[in-house]
Order: sequence, then C-alpha cells, then structure tokens
Amino acid sequence: MKRVYTCFCTDIIHDGHRNIIREAQKYGEVIAGVLTDEEMIRYNRFPLIDFEERLQMVREIPGVSRVVVQKEILYDQMIANLRPDYVIHGDNWKIGPESAIRENVLSLLKEYGGELIEVAYTYNDEVRRADARAKELLAMPEYRRNRLRKLLNLCPIVKTLEVHSGLTGLIAEKTVVEHDGAFDQFDAMWVSSLCDSTAKGKPDIELVDMTSRFRTIDDVMEVTTKPIIFDGDTGGLIEHFVYTVRSLERMGVSAVIIEDKTGLKKNSLFGTEVEQTQDSVEHFSQKISAGKKVQLTDDFMIIARIESLILERGMEDALERARAYVKAGADGIMIHSRKKDPAEILEFCDRFRKEDRDTPIVVVPSSFNTVTEEELVQHGVNIVIYANQLTRSAFPAMEQTARDILRYHRAKEVDDRLLPIQDIISLIDEL
Repeated sequence: MKRVYTCFCTDIIHDGHRNIIREAQKYGEVIAGVLTDEEMIRYNRFPLIDFEERLQMVREIPGVSRVVVQKEILYDQMIANLRPDYVIHGDNWKIGPESAIRENVLSLLKEYGGELIEVAYTYNDEVRRADARAKELLAMPEYRRNRLRKLLNLCPIVKTLEVHSGLTGLIAEKTVVEHDGAFDQFDAMWVSSLCDSTAKGKPDIELVDMTSRFRTIDDVMEVTTKPIIFDGDTGGLIEHFVYTVRSLERMGVSAVIIEDKTGLKKNSLFGTEVEQTQDSVEHFSQKISAGKKVQLTDDFMIIARIESLILERGMEDALERARAYVKAGADGIMIHSRKKDPAEILEFCDRFRKEDRDTPIVVVPSSFNTVTEEELVQHGVNIVIYANQLTRSAFPAMEQTARDILRYHRAKEVDDRLLPIQDIISLIDEL
C-alpha cells in the first residue's frame, strides 16, 4: 500500500484538516506528522494545548493510520525516513514565506519520484470560526500571561520587539521571514516607556501616567496574541508599585521590568551626562519583594534592571546587586550598557551564569548592536529586547515625507516609498 504524508501544525481540528485526510485516503495509508512546539512558534502561532494533547488530537482523526513527530519545519528528515509516495497539503502555501517549505518538499520528492498533492484550501464558516476562536483564546489574559515563561523553556532566546500602538503590535505579531530554509518571527512585545511617551509627544520622564500607559497595552492586546513585557521605569513608590503589579497581572501582561534608580527618570543612554541616582540595594530589594507578595499567580514576572554599568559603578557592584535582587524574588535580571562594544555586558553574563544557571538574563542591545542573538545565547542570555527600533525607523521616514510634500506642493514625489494603503489594511483582521 502506498504511503501518504501530511503534517499538522495546529491545535484545533476543523473541516479543512478533515478534508485533507479524506483526500489523502484516496491515495493510500495516511501518516500524519505533528510539528513540535519549538518549530511551531518559529513561524506559526503559540499552541493553545500542550504537545501530547496535540499528538492525541491527530491520532483521533478518522483515516489517520499513524502519527509521527516532525521536529523541523522543513521536511528533509521526515521524507528521508518515510519516503512517502505522496505528500499532501493545502494549496495556501504557494505564496508567502511558506512557499519555501513547498519548494523544499518538491525538491525532496523529485529525487525518488514522489508526488506532491495540493488540495484547495478550505475556508468556510466553520474554519473561520475556529481561527477566530483560537485568536480570541490566545489573546485572553489567562492564556497570554504565562506564555513568556513557556517561551523561556522553548526558545534559545526570546526575541522581543518594541511596540507602541495597535499597528506596531500587528507588525510584531505578523512579521515572519524565511532565510536559508529557516523561519523566524518575534516571540514577544516590549511596551517601552520611551517609545510610548514619544508617540504621545511627551518627554520620557515618567510624565505619561500609568492609566495612559495601560491604554496603550489595551490597544496592543486587542489585536495581538503575543506576550507583553512592560517597561515599568523605576516602579515608583513601593506603595504604588504593588498596584501596578496587580493591574498588569490582571490585564494579562507577562512581565514588568523596573530599574534601580530613584528621582526624576532620565533615559539610561544619557549615562553620567545627566544627574541620575541609583537606588540602594536594600530599598530596591524591598520593592521587588513587595511586588512578588501581591501577585495572585505564578505566571507574572518581575525583572530587575541593573544600572551599575550605565552609571559607571563597576562590574562588582552590578553582580552584587544581581545577587541581592534574585534573593529578593526577582524572576530575571536585565543588565544594561551604553557602550558600543558588548564586552562588559558579555562579561557580566558570563560571571553571573557561573553562580546562577537558572535566572533569566535580559539584554537590550541598542548601543552595542553588532552582537548577534547567537552570541548572546552563548553567554547565557535568555531574552533580547529590540527596544526602540520601530519608533526610530518611523520618525525619519515620516519627517522626510512631510518635507517633500512641502517642497513639491504635491504628494507624487513621495509615492514610490509609501506602502500601499491596501497592504496596511491587510494587516488588520476583520471580525
């Protein structure tokens, strides 16, 4: 009997999947692969149920004779092991990043005379409702909140992009790239105090109050599903910080990062050029402990940001603070630097990792931007935050467009560098 292979990267079975299996049965024995969580989150969405449940779900589909685990998004290993006579898939992978997977399958089958069968993609009311329900569940606070902790166990490094509006949230949510047969996307979103303030035309001095900043979170959460890390600046007074923790946790935010400074907030990249006061180890530890005590779940994370290198207090001070903050209950340590060379950041990571193998390390390579994610992983970094690149890329483009419209008294000269409005609208899902 001939073999037919198909791969599932879903946690909801609907009529489209059942149609694939019905068609596959016409050609022979149906073997279904289930894509691992690690690979699924690299180009698709985060699974709603755990991997074992997904395996069982596929086993229960009528017509599936055997279920196997597909560990990579490309089919090389599966086709080498199974040598199926046919691979069957919906025709929706002919365009976009997934077309690289299709080309991979075609080249592998060609080597021994296998055949690709493509079925018209099913998009009826049932499929539409299933997709909509999955997105709604992924966006719910109880599903979203614990996703960062899960990602830390699944990803070599959690790639986090700054967002400051619903539209930038959609860019972080939907951008997927294929490069040399590998797929990638952002894992989480960073709601930055700097970028949130800048988008509102306000200085980054904690002038924008929490009510307004929570409104930004709402705007992002309404249209996305990925976990959010919130820039909590200094956290404010301890008495205020505990309310911030409760509010963020209730909203479904995954983590807050607070920095160990006091007084009027000044951006860290100014370093010692402006007067900045670092909090005492004891007081900041009390703030962390107070925040942890009011949490209602184990999902939420409080991450302590250390400013010692920024303020030129030295490596030993940074490490001493890291030890104290972890002891106080911090779920992670963010170490920051404004130097263009990543050497001091990597030294901190190496030394911290020698004595603490488990506490997540967060870095923000804004100034030392030559360092790669792979290098960061080698030094024990768990989360990388691209903290302001969307804001910084948008501003010069918008300013140049405004200048050119004034210069030419019309819009024709700027049109070639503008994204068609239809492409922007296509990012926005309709209910």
